[in-house]
Amino acid sequence: MKTILINQPGEIKVTDTPMPEVKPGEALLRIRYCGICGADVASYTGNQPFTTYPRIPGHEFSAEIVEIPENKYGLKAGDVVTANPYFNCGACYSCERGFVNCCTDNQTMGVQRDGSFCEYVAMPIERIIPGMGLSAKELALIEPFAISYHALSRCHIEPTDKVLVVGAGPIGLFALISAKLRGATVYVSDMLAGRLETALEYGADGVIDVSKKDLMEAMEEITGGKGFDVCVEACGLSNTFLNCIDAVAFAGNIILIGNGKKETTFLHSILLKKEVNMFGSRNAYTKDFKALIQLVASGKVDVLKMVSEVYSVDEADKAFEALVHNDGTLKKVLIEM
Repeated sequence: MKTILINQPGEIKVTDTPMPEVKPGEALLRIRYCGICGADVASYTGNQPFTTYPRIPGHEFSAEIVEIPENKYGLKAGDVVTANPYFNCGACYSCERGFVNCCTDNQTMGVQRDGSFCEYVAMPIERIIPGMGLSAKELALIEPFAISYHALSRCHIEPTDKVLVVGAGPIGLFALISAKLRGATVYVSDMLAGRLETALEYGADGVIDVSKKDLMEAMEEITGGKGFDVCVEACGLSNTFLNCIDAVAFAGNIILIGNGKKETTFLHSILLKKEVNMFGSRNAYTKDFKALIQLVASGKVDVLKMVSEVYSVDEADKAFEALVHNDGTLKKVLIEM
């Protein structure tokens, strides 16, 4: 089968690999579409802190069931589905307490274990999530949506809250949508005008182009100097993390989604002074996937507006390079397997 492989940072190729071995309790899936996540791009550039090489990337995907044994979920061959790509050990303290999303031995497809950028995968049946009639393209967008949806559930958000999302890539845009679903007033900052235009299309109450305007100056104008009730960091950069600390209100909340490799130095007393609540967020739960599939099926959110380009599997190198050099015009890029 055709497989997209990152041999080492900067080296990606389409190669032939054996068909997956299907073990008892697993189904054989034919991959339809894969989204290129920021983590996949970071794996390609060598900036993903958890990736090992060589690695088949990919964990945002839709698939068609090819073979599946009789099961209690009613899943059958021909169903178009997605799946939970975060494999947990089931035995660590996190798993014991039900926090399977942050298993201490977590293995996310495409990062710590091989992913979905191949024609076929074998998947444990309990990880497969019914598509409820959504298209294969829509289902490939559920995983990144779930990342942001789960992150925004980490703290209680009131309809009276002013939320700042720092970063208007796909994860930031899905964070915007998730905050709007909770009734908040949401502002989005970025340095790329194209991304900010998309944020407005998805209902942002305002945008801040930090290439033209100082973020703290914008915070003063928007909040009257009070600060934002919630700041969502969706870039994974040191300076955007520090921006969140500066822009958040006293007794406010910071949610961290962005993942990076660079250390950040700051005087931690500011967290005490402001009594800031800091929430890390990792992965998502199967229940998040299911809730968002229902939401998209209801027609309340059009996730397909997020898709900028669809590349063929043989154009994988072009797709990754396009995202490495993205000028803000690209949002979500899919590869059709």
